[in-house]
Amino acid sequence: MLSIAVCDDILLECTQLAKQIRHIAELAGCEIILREFYSGEELLKSAESFDLLFLDIKMPGLDGMELARLLRRREETCLLIFVTAVSEYVFEAYDVEAFAYLVKPITDEQLQKVLARGTEKLRRTSTEFLLVSSKHAVQKIPLQDIVYIEAMGRIVKIRTLRDTVETYEQIGLMEKRLREKGFFRCHKGYLINLKYVDTFDKTQIYMETKDSVLLAKRRYDDFTRSFMNYMKKEGGFI
Repeated sequence: MLSIAVCDDILLECTQLAKQIRHIAELAGCEIILREFYSGEELLKSAESFDLLFLDIKMPGLDGMELARLLRRREETCLLIFVTAVSEYVFEAYDVEAFAYLVKPITDEQLQKVLARGTEKLRRTSTEFLLVSSKHAVQKIPLQDIVYIEAMGRIVKIRTLRDTVETYEQIGLMEKRLREKGFFRCHKGYLINLKYVDTFDKTQIYMETKDSVLLAKRRYDDFTRSFMNYMKKEGGFI
């Protein structure tokens, strides 16, 4: 079952979008719980957790973009879908890892695609783990929690959102396991999760966790292509 929120300061538009979503979900046989919010402040105060958030951008007080930044701090895995009458904020949406960017009026076909892709992404990210041997035990690490992997001699350090796990596995073998999962080998000593890339230059990649990793000059072009392809695939701007 999907938990969905719609936030728009215009009551009629909020209600209409919610009605559209319910209709599409019903046709797809998808069970949902849907809540409507009429201001960013109201949604921010809510203690509920949502799988998909449909946010209007232009709202008085706390607008959709700032609301998204605040929500992202506590909702790391939720899918943010911006709803707006203009396309000028599309690049800002990348900063908060928006899943989709919909320009009003929104068609049933667009909603159908977003719900289908969102359901698949949530299913995929919630079930994929990396199994590693650590401290004489096998540890299960969700892929979505891994920020980067660093090779230090014979030891490989897996930096997650919460802690660092050490193992004796080879980073080259881990690269083969994670290559199709949104990870990129940016340097002989680093394997990064493209999901957490914030900014980068010719020699460094800065992650959202404020960590920085080395970027080999010969891998710069491949990295930029991989990152843009990842953003197009996972960001899913429509």
